[in-house]
Amino acid sequence: MHFDLSLYLVTDARLCQPYGLERTVVEAVEGGVSFVQLRDKQASDADMIKQAKRLKAALAGSSVPLVINDRLVVALESGADGLHVGQSDTAAQQARTAMGPDAIIGLSINTLAQLQAAPVELLDYVGLGPVFATQSKRDHALPIGFEGLAQLAAASPLPSVAIGGLKADHSEQVFRAGTNGLAVISAICGQPAPYQAARLFTRPSL
Repeated sequence: MHFDLSLYLVTDARLCQPYGLERTVVEAVEGGVSFVQLRDKQASDADMIKQAKRLKAALAGSSVPLVINDRLVVALESGADGLHVGQSDTAAQQARTAMGPDAIIGLSINTLAQLQAAPVELLDYVGLGPVFATQSKRDHALPIGFEGLAQLAAASPLPSVAIGGLKADHSEQVFRAGTNGLAVISAICGQPAPYQAARLFTRPSL
């Protein structure tokens, strides 16, 4: 399926709790979010499947895909559009075999070596980062900065999205680095007005 990585929202159930996860996602999409990843390291598979189904229904009629972070069973049982995996998560081969040729499969990349070893024939996009250190993911790899981001984006044969501590005022630098978009968590999740928070991310005319 066609997808747009320009503003990629990774959900955080804790940050979204005061406002509500579904309401946050729906308003963020109305504000310009083009891609949604459901990520919840604490929830059970059963609870996450229910949440994914609700989000999938909430996104119906939009062109915004929903992918699941790491949990292959959740992606399969919820009818999500794909799966995003990390270097130590479900193998891309397993995800592609289980979800089929039309699923969107993404992989997190932190180094050139990881990019060179990535099974690009099985993937649809890569997530590059973290650009900066972030509290949203405590066990993240070393930050790569905009210079490292540009190097990875230039070397990637696949569409790419930057992630890690990014805010609205980083948009121009992210796109100048050659990526297709930026992924955010706390810049939208937990904000008092998700629609307005998303609207702050405007793709610069380079």
